[in-house]
Amino acid sequence: MDWKRKLSSRKMWAAIIGVILSIMVMFGASDDDKNKVTGLITACSTLVIYILSEGSVDSAGAKETKEKAEVTEDEIEK
Repeated sequence: MDWKRKLSSRKMWAAIIGVILSIMVMFGASDDDKNKVTGLITACSTLVIYILSEGSVDSAGAKETKEKAEVTEDEIEK
């Protein structure tokens, strides 16, 4: 399973919120508590998505830098 893709999916986070809120309703949680939990999950998911996105951007940049360095080495050897 591709966890990186799953963790960056808004649909997955919406499903998690839905399940948790349903459980909270079943146990009679107050609206205030449900709002706090929803806010917490939303904030955490935003952070996770940001971290994964930055990692992808950094990885792509490192790959591009490596390819440019290899081209430069080839030119030097000629």
